[in-house]
Amino acid sequence: MLSLLAASGSGHYLAWSSLGLKPGIDLGFFTLRWYSLAYLSGILLGYWHLSKMLKVPGAPMAQRHADDLFFYCTLGIILGGRLGFALFYKPMLFTDFNHPGPISWGLVRLWDGGMSFHGGVIGVLIAITWVAWRNKLNWLRICDYIAVNVPFGMFFGRIANFINGELWGRATDVPWAMTFCDIEHTANTCISSFIPRHPSQLYEAGLEGLAMGVIMLLLFWKTRARYRPGLMVGAFTVGIACARFINEFFREPDSYLEWVLKDTGLSRGQWLTLPMIAIGLAVIAYSLTRKTEVVVKEEPKPE
Repeated sequence: MLSLLAASGSGHYLAWSSLGLKPGIDLGFFTLRWYSLAYLSGILLGYWHLSKMLKVPGAPMAQRHADDLFFYCTLGIILGGRLGFALFYKPMLFTDFNHPGPISWGLVRLWDGGMSFHGGVIGVLIAITWVAWRNKLNWLRICDYIAVNVPFGMFFGRIANFINGELWGRATDVPWAMTFCDIEHTANTCISSFIPRHPSQLYEAGLEGLAMGVIMLLLFWKTRARYRPGLMVGAFTVGIACARFINEFFREPDSYLEWVLKDTGLSRGQWLTLPMIAIGLAVIAYSLTRKTEVVVKEEPKPE
């Protein structure tokens, strides 16, 4: 089947390499990579939108708390994402010291790629816990407010994956399939099998980024969900897990984890989403069964 797809793919399917995409912007003295720019854009846009959310009556924290969260959540995303990738997907990074140059430990070589969404979530939760505990804030409501802004980063991150030509999808013959540098891909080399594949990075950007972003923004700005602690973060957890579960059917599993799919019928990413769905549903149930909403104190009117 793959050989037939490869033979047909060299004809009329769009080649990713023909788009002329580069992994970053060459500034002369260094290259600003799209993946780094995606993280930065997602964090800054999330911080800006969170600041607007805090101006709505009933916010669970002040702007100074958002400033602290900006710093600690950034650390949580980077450290949690990298450690999660090593723990869940590539444990050999912990003992990989064979890289050339002054930094030989594979675990800390972030520029080589490899971040885990689930690890990033854990890192952000730890950051929220620290800020909430230190300032005696409502942990669940802070999670609600942060969850609304996560899809920004998800969208930019998946677009960066596509620009980098990485994390491509499974073989397919759909009309919009593309061929990627799936045999070897370096700064100056692109070797393709010419097997047409799903551009699954764009599917993920659409579902996990755009669709979830619209849902979360509508929940916050058009409903009273923000006054029910846990409802928004519960909805986000279920939604993002379901989106990831669906997208995994189109995404090519990492070669060293193909055995998980063959032995169980599901990918490692899909197995990791199942507890997220269960936890999200439990949080939603807890939120909806609470008899009272957050009481919003009206600001005194000027005389």
